[in-house]
Amino acid sequence: MAKGIFITGTDTGVGKTLLGAGLAALFQEKGFDVGVMKPVESGCRRENGRLIPSDAILLKEMACSQDELEIINPYAFEHALAPALAAELEGVEIRLEVLKRSYDLLISRHDMVIIEGAGGLLVPLFGHYFIADLIKEWALPLLIVTEARLGIINHSLLTIDYAQQRGIPVVGIVMNYTSNSKGLAECLNVSALKRWATVPFLGSIPFLPILEREGIKEALKKSLNLEPIEVLFKR
Repeated sequence: MAKGIFITGTDTGVGKTLLGAGLAALFQEKGFDVGVMKPVESGCRRENGRLIPSDAILLKEMACSQDELEIINPYAFEHALAPALAAELEGVEIRLEVLKRSYDLLISRHDMVIIEGAGGLLVPLFGHYFIADLIKEWALPLLIVTEARLGIINHSLLTIDYAQQRGIPVVGIVMNYTSNSKGLAECLNVSALKRWATVPFLGSIPFLPILEREGIKEALKKSLNLEPIEVLFKR
């Protein structure tokens, strides 16, 4: 039985936080004690001299988590860059043992932990250590989210192929609509992923102009096949 699942994207801004937050709310509703983690967040706004990791905060709120924000999000950066670059610019050393300490604590506290990455699998955390290395080291199953737009077939298949080459088990792929615009590519991408992806297609999330708890939860409940995820955490 798994204790955690890692959410990665085929790019930045494709809907990882939306998916992670929605899953946290849904599984909490199902009776699971859900933890969330955003190991590294870049592009945080600064208020009164303090960085505000908005993705981590949304995950925490949607999970109704009582965990300290510093445990959920050990590293927050102001620059909207790959974590390795943001850390270098801001004079911070990202340390694997710090990330692992938070992860172990969350795993010990909860039935399941939903971990959201930064960008895609080959986003560098430090040195030559990438998001994929973290997933592999923590032995986590992977959930991939992609955006509904032209070009995602290539991005999606590359992400799936790389994960499988690294021996990372992929639970499935989810497509997220980030706008109301539906051209020919947006209409055909679902059937294309079902045709060419070598992992289960778990559904597509409709465009949500307002991100609030009940709306996100209901959209995911109606549009996604949650069974392949739920089976990982069955007690």
